[in-house]
Amino acid sequence: MFTKNKYFNKNNALKLTVYAIVIGIFWIKMSYIQSNIFSLNVENANEASILAFNPLSSIFLIFGLGILLGGRKGMFVSYILGSVLLYVNVLFYREYNDFITIPMLSQVANLAGMGGSIKTILETTDILLFVDVVIAAVLLFYLKSDRLTQFMPKRREGFLLALLAVPLFIVNLQWAETERTDLLERTFDRNMLVKYIGLINYHVYDAVLQGKTEMKKTLADSNELVPVINYMNENKNEDSDRLEGVAEGKNVIALSLESTQTFVVDNTLHGEELTPYFNDLKEEGIYFDNFYHQVKQGRTSDSEFLLANSMYPLNRGAVFFTHSGNDYEAFPSLLKENGYFTNVMHANDKTFWNRNVMYDSLGYDEFYSKEDYEITEEKSHGWGYLDEHFFADSLNKMKDMEKPFYSKMITLTNHYPFSLPEDKKLIEEGETSSGTLNRYFQTIRYQDEALKQFVEEFKQSELYDDTILVIYGDHFGISENHQEAMGEYLGKEINDYEQFQLQRVPMLIYGKGIKAEKNHTVGGQIDLRPTLTNLLGIEDSNPVQFGQDLLAENRRQLMVTRDGDFANENYVGIQGVCYDRETGEEVPSEDCAPGFEAAEEELNVSDSVIYGDLLRYLKETEMVTPEENTKDS
Repeated sequence: MFTKNKYFNKNNALKLTVYAIVIGIFWIKMSYIQSNIFSLNVENANEASILAFNPLSSIFLIFGLGILLGGRKGMFVSYILGSVLLYVNVLFYREYNDFITIPMLSQVANLAGMGGSIKTILETTDILLFVDVVIAAVLLFYLKSDRLTQFMPKRREGFLLALLAVPLFIVNLQWAETERTDLLERTFDRNMLVKYIGLINYHVYDAVLQGKTEMKKTLADSNELVPVINYMNENKNEDSDRLEGVAEGKNVIALSLESTQTFVVDNTLHGEELTPYFNDLKEEGIYFDNFYHQVKQGRTSDSEFLLANSMYPLNRGAVFFTHSGNDYEAFPSLLKENGYFTNVMHANDKTFWNRNVMYDSLGYDEFYSKEDYEITEEKSHGWGYLDEHFFADSLNKMKDMEKPFYSKMITLTNHYPFSLPEDKKLIEEGETSSGTLNRYFQTIRYQDEALKQFVEEFKQSELYDDTILVIYGDHFGISENHQEAMGEYLGKEINDYEQFQLQRVPMLIYGKGIKAEKNHTVGGQIDLRPTLTNLLGIEDSNPVQFGQDLLAENRRQLMVTRDGDFANENYVGIQGVCYDRETGEEVPSEDCAPGFEAAEEELNVSDSVIYGDLLRYLKETEMVTPEENTKDS
């Protein structure tokens, strides 16, 4: 009976076998990558089982669609595209410890300047991740068998495969939510999403999020800005008069040090200081030792956005790309209104991170880019112009600038993969298990020497009396992928708390008339703008700012990361776990509940402003006070 049934003949049995083998080898590859290359922190047997199961729904989906659209060739194209997607995420994860989002795809122009970095993250064994593609090709097209050469998947079979992906995903999601409820609401944690629903399903969900994001701006109106302003009024600190106007009318140089973390300050390697000059310089200004970066996928551009707007960058992509056309009430525009010549100095391509477009939106007068420096091969290495030459040329430009000026400087040399010419290596490499960390010590030491030349020449120039210098790190240089090596260097286990503390970056305010102090307040890059406007004595009328003046004695000490984690004067909250900020010991989670709630609310409010481009409505909305809004309702 069954042998005569058209659905159970030998050819269809062969089809099922081929489907099973092709799906099986892709599932093995995807499971291997998710389990062994990505660090997804699987904590128990149930999570391990979910991780093993979650590739299936996405595999059925992409192969089903491939067959539906192109038969056997379509199935193979799906295999290739799926393999490429996996591998691109592998490379991205090695570099950033994160997964690609759709907004990041718009930044492919940056790849032109990342040749050295990409070569470093490639590994010879990566070729093994494509052996299965050859096996699939042989199986689908070239294996010598009469029946296999007649293997012709039908479109309806593709439709059934794609349809089967739906119940598989539902089972996957319900199973995952036994470990983490409201999983799809936790879009800030891409590691968690990949762990529970799989990499390809995560990308499908990311596409859904992108569609929702595009709609937000289209549907937004001025009414959405009212609750934002109300929130800002409710959380506003009393204006501080501490050091208010101490730098009134002075030039400002904001120096962003590439990939510089606080752990190198006052630390040594082979008995030698890593940052000997900065160690001394920080004793002459206001040094903040609990200052954190708050960037996400936009890295340096995110740190620029934080300073310019005192708003949070986005969790997906770089706001410099995704929302460069928004209206902003940015710091450069404010300074321009107060008579400043505003400029950026960065010896890189103008288009990198879409700076040439975004800087116009932020209100800069001038962008001194790669084409404005006399860059030669002898003066360059790695990412481009060596810091010592960049500093010297930039200082000469400042001497001739219209006064007062605001110059935002961005260095290059201490950038991954952290390489230097032999004659610039002022210290021996480290001896940890990470070549990246070992080289990082050398580029940090070089950067410190270049900084010394710059500051000492600055102190001898006519600029010194009328200029304040703000020096800070833009983001981490050593990612979570190097925790073991970092533990070897620091002599301790790098757990979640220690990794969080490694996100502190140096922050120093220096200049004539600035009295030295060591400030322990907990803050981040979002606090830079209100701190500078206070020092300059400039009234900042923009009500939508999330930062707090770092110098205010009664300031709200709350530093929020883009992942929804936080630090305040008492606690550090990381992914629902609470730690004592001073000791690093775990404490009851309810101690951190208010901090997590505040972090989530603050990020949501900031996102609503950016996604809805709400500042375009500021002039018509800022007149509405909370009291008036209450009366109207």
